[in-house]
Amino acid sequence: MISIDRRYLMYFDWISFILTIAIASIGLAFVYSATSTNAIPYSIYFKKQLFGLASGFVLYFIFCFTDYRTLCRIGYFIYFLVLFALVFTLIKGKIGMGAQRWIDLKFVKFQPSEVAKLFFPAFITYYLYSENDVPLYTMDSFLPILGMLGFSSILVLKQPDLGTAIILFASGLIMLWLAGIGKRFFYWGILFSMLVTPLGWHVLKPYQKQRIMVFLGEGNALKERYQIEQSKIAIGSGKLEGKGFGNGTQNKLLFLPESRTDFIFSVLCEEWGFIGATGLIILYLLLFFRIMYRLDYVKTFFGQLLGIGLLIPIALSAAINTGMVCGLLPIVGIPLPLMSYGVTALWITLASLGWIQGIVMRIF
Repeated sequence: MISIDRRYLMYFDWISFILTIAIASIGLAFVYSATSTNAIPYSIYFKKQLFGLASGFVLYFIFCFTDYRTLCRIGYFIYFLVLFALVFTLIKGKIGMGAQRWIDLKFVKFQPSEVAKLFFPAFITYYLYSENDVPLYTMDSFLPILGMLGFSSILVLKQPDLGTAIILFASGLIMLWLAGIGKRFFYWGILFSMLVTPLGWHVLKPYQKQRIMVFLGEGNALKERYQIEQSKIAIGSGKLEGKGFGNGTQNKLLFLPESRTDFIFSVLCEEWGFIGATGLIILYLLLFFRIMYRLDYVKTFFGQLLGIGLLIPIALSAAINTGMVCGLLPIVGIPLPLMSYGVTALWITLASLGWIQGIVMRIF
């Protein structure tokens, strides 16, 4: 399964690999900044993130040097195990911060919804390839995938994890659009969404409704709006050059909630300022465009589809996270890829990027 050929090193995309290392290193540095104190410089969160980063790059190379077609076939069947894990999470999952999203394996807490983002692209790609090795499909070909996508999204939404459910659902729809599902499906889907949106409001949890109202300008700055207001203060106070690494007052004085996870971009903005924030965004854009550029050279449609499917959740997460901490989008609890604290999310992101690397370096 794992094979190393000299040609792999020739076609290995060193640019995307170096960009990945750069972003992940910045993330580790800011997890340190967000969690260090005078009494405990190297917090347990920093140590776990360091372990996650080291082991994550092991996963990166495992996925990179394993034939992506073999991984796709295995991933198709693994996804059914992921569905079982999602159901198990709703029954016996670990509860934290009001959500039941984790399975406690004692040595690590693992989040099945993150694993779904890794293997659902493989499920779609392998299913379509099995149906027809030429990318020409009827609507009937897409119905099982749509059913699986809806079922998976509902399971994640029930945890509740609205952010991951949005990422999973949107990623699946984009892949189906690329596979040729047709404009008519999306026209009817938009019309249906407009009709059921008022009913969807009643399905949302109270805190999810509150986040939408806060985005629309409602709420008290010291209560409902506290999180986003503190984030904006942190971002604004960084000005052009920032206060210096480790000197962010919003972070160090504990005004900024979830500084090591969802709001780590706010910490970076406060300490590195507009210049640092712009630099990080440029690194993300370079990584995403470099991957898209290399995928354009992949000779098979299904290789391209799988690669784009693995990239979409990472790109959407980066866009939504940076937008929400600035107040441009509602807060939905989506971590910033390679930056936010979280071992499972880090593993999945690096495995996805390694899988993409394995696709683009097999273009010979």
